[in-house]
Amino acid sequence: MSEAVLILGATSAIARATAAAFAARGAALYLASRDLDELERISADLHLRHGVEVRYGLFDAEATETHEAFLQAVIKAMPDLSGVVVAFGYLGDQQAARDFKLGAKVIASNFTGAASILSYCANYFEPLKHGFIIGISSVAGDRGRQSNYVYGAAKGALSLYLQGLRNRLFASGVRVITVKPGFVDTAMTFGLPGLFLVASPQAIGERIARALDKSADVVYLPWFWRYIMLIIQHIPEPIFKRLKL
Repeated sequence: MSEAVLILGATSAIARATAAAFAARGAALYLASRDLDELERISADLHLRHGVEVRYGLFDAEATETHEAFLQAVIKAMPDLSGVVVAFGYLGDQQAARDFKLGAKVIASNFTGAASILSYCANYFEPLKHGFIIGISSVAGDRGRQSNYVYGAAKGALSLYLQGLRNRLFASGVRVITVKPGFVDTAMTFGLPGLFLVASPQAIGERIARALDKSADVVYLPWFWRYIMLIIQHIPEPIFKRLKL
């Protein structure tokens, strides 16, 4: 595999596992997040384990004014950049539904920041007529539920954005894949009530990397979440609004 992959939000559990999966395939990596110290540790470990080139840099999803210059720096460091994985996000809590200052952070972290950096990534890959974009959304974006509808709305917006981007870039040969994980055992979900069928980050990361080998545009992880969400989406609204979901 002769790829160079940019992973945004690289210190999250899913992103680490995804980075390891790409490194195992021989891809060079550029890891980016807000925690440079942790990025240094992750980069050194991946280089040692897999013998691939690993670079890293500072990236803040909410600082959209820095995104264009950030991507240019990445391209300068890795001119053969061939793919981007958007793996950052912020769950927030129920107060985000009642306090828009908190809700705005959820929206900025999960949607606005992603739309910003992906606009620059798309403009880079489109004239090259190759490359891929993988956006990690969530099953929470498939239907608004009272327990986390601000987060779900942001992830739902991201899914729609990726869908439109996929249509735009199809003629250019650039793949856009939407990944929708269910519950994953990460720091973001630790201690939350009502979790079931919880997957490991390692299994999710490996399947994200393998998504490039298949033709699906939208990937539910694990696979059975496609059918769980299909059922949830088809519950009539008069019944659904009475459910404590």
